[in-house]
Amino acid sequence: MADLVLGPMLRYVSETEATIWVETDEPCEVAVLGAVEPTFTVDGHHFALVRVEGLKPDTEHAYDVRLDGDLRWPETDSPLPPPSLRTLGGTGPLDIAFGSCRVAVPHEEPYTKSKDEDEKGHEVDALWVLAQEISRGDCRRPDLLFLLGDQVYVDEGSPQTRAKIEARRGTKTEPGREVTDFEEYTWLYQESWREPPIRWLFSVVSTSMLWDDHDMSDDWNISESWVEEMRERAWWHRRAIGCIASYWIYQHLGNLSPRALDEDEIYKKVRGNEKADEVLFDWADRIEAEGAGTRWSFCRDLNGTRAIFVDSRAGRVLKEGARRMVDDEEWQWIVDHTEGDFDHLLVGTTVPWLLSPGLDRLEAWNEKACEGTQGPLVARYAEKLRRAVDFDHWGCFSYSFRALRDLLGEVAEGKRGRRPASIVVMAGDVHHAYLCQVGWPAGQGDGKAPIYQAVCSPYRNPLSSNEQRVIKAAFTATFTRLAATLAKLAGAEGPGIRWRKLDGPYFDNQVATLHLDGRHATMRLDKTMPGDDAEQSLTESFHRELA
Repeated sequence: MADLVLGPMLRYVSETEATIWVETDEPCEVAVLGAVEPTFTVDGHHFALVRVEGLKPDTEHAYDVRLDGDLRWPETDSPLPPPSLRTLGGTGPLDIAFGSCRVAVPHEEPYTKSKDEDEKGHEVDALWVLAQEISRGDCRRPDLLFLLGDQVYVDEGSPQTRAKIEARRGTKTEPGREVTDFEEYTWLYQESWREPPIRWLFSVVSTSMLWDDHDMSDDWNISESWVEEMRERAWWHRRAIGCIASYWIYQHLGNLSPRALDEDEIYKKVRGNEKADEVLFDWADRIEAEGAGTRWSFCRDLNGTRAIFVDSRAGRVLKEGARRMVDDEEWQWIVDHTEGDFDHLLVGTTVPWLLSPGLDRLEAWNEKACEGTQGPLVARYAEKLRRAVDFDHWGCFSYSFRALRDLLGEVAEGKRGRRPASIVVMAGDVHHAYLCQVGWPAGQGDGKAPIYQAVCSPYRNPLSSNEQRVIKAAFTATFTRLAATLAKLAGAEGPGIRWRKLDGPYFDNQVATLHLDGRHATMRLDKTMPGDDAEQSLTESFHRELA
C-alpha cells in the first residue's frame, strides 16, 4: 500500500489551475480534487505532479491526497488545520513572502541557540514560526512563497543525512560529509521538508523556487578556474548529475505552468515513466558536460504583477573578460518578458543585484583584478580572495549589472509597456536583510517608476557577531570611498547609478512580505523571536511603503 514520503506541496497556482507535487514510497496513482496522475520513478524514488484544472477563481479549495484510492493526506492525528489551496482572483490584493537560505537542523537545543552560544546554533527557523502563526490564525496566510536559493545545503547542517552518509560510504575521503549523488540529495530534501509545520506550510501556500550555490556546492560557478578545478575531482561529476536531476524534480518542475509542462520535452518523456532515470540522468549529463542546455529562469503573472525569476547561478558565462550572469539566449528571454502592461514588476534573483555600495565597488575591483589589469600576481591573489569571501554577485559580473540597470530603467520609464508603479528586485544569499532604492544621475530619473533592491536572508542560517560587524562596516561611507578608489584604479567602470539604503541591515532569521494591491505596494520584514514552541513568534523589523 503506497504512502507519502514528501508532500503534498502546493506549487503553481493561477485563477483556475494548480499543481500538487508528491513523493511516494511505491509506484501508484495520485488523486487530488478529481485529477489523477501516475508516478514516475527515478533511481527507486517515485514522484508525481498532479495538475488540477477548472477551479473557481479567488476561492478556497479544500483538498486531500489519495494514493491508489486510499486517503493519505491529511493525516488523521495532525493538530494542524486541513489543507486547502487558494486560487488567484486576477485582481485584488496579493501577499508574497520571500527569503532564502534555510539550513535543516532540528528545532531544539543546541540548534536553536545562536552561533555565539554554540557552534551548532542556527536560532529559530523563520518558516517554522511562520507556519505556526498561520496555523494558529495569528497572521494572514501569504498567497505565495518565494524560496530564493539554498533550499538544501550539501555542506552544512542536516545531521540525519550526515549520519546516513557516514553509514553508507564513510567520510574519510573527499568530499567527506557532503553529498555525492542523487540518493543522498533525496535525503537532504526529506530532512529539510518533512518537519510537520514545514510540510503543512508547503501544502497550503504556493511555492516558487530557485537554486543557489549551496544546492550544488559552495562557490558554485564563481569563476572559470573554479569549474576547471572541480571537474578534475573524481566525485564531482556524480554530484553534478545528482544535483541537476534532483533540482529538476524537487524544485524546478513545480515552477512551471500546465502550459509550460505541455511544452517541456523532458517532462513529456518522464511523465508516468517507471524508468525515468534513463531519461533524466542522460539529460543531466549533457547539461553538465556542455555547461548549458536548458533555461531554468521562469515567469509568473500574478493579479496584475509580473514576476520574472532569473537563474543567477547555473547559466553563467565565466570566461574572464566576458563574464555574464546569464548567456545571451537567456538574457534575451528575460528582456522579452519585461514587455507588457503590469502594475508591478518583480525580478527574483538569488544573489543581490545591489549590494552595499562599498561591496559592489570591491567586487568590481576584484573582477578587473582577476582579469589581470593589475598584473598576474594581483590576479592570483584576487582569485583567492574571490573564493574566500564569495565575490559572485552581480557586482562582479559588470556587463550583466549594467545590462540589468539599463533594462530596468527602460521599464521604469515606460518604454517597454505601461509604466509600472514599482520595480522590486528580490534576492537572498547574503545572510542579512535590507531595502534600498535606486537613484539616477541628474535629469535621468524624472518620470521613472521607483526601483528597489529588497534582500531577505536567511530563513535559518544567521551570521555570528563578528561576521555581522564586517557587513555593517561594508555599509559605511569610509569603506565605500576606499572600495571606489580601488575599483577606479583597476579600470572598473562606474555603476552609473546610486542607491540609498532605506532599511537594514538586519541579521536575524527572517521572512519578508510584499503586499501588492492594485498600484499600491508595501514591504514588511519580520524576524523570529526565541522561546518555547508556543512562545515563538515573528515581530516586525520594518514596514515601508514602496508605491
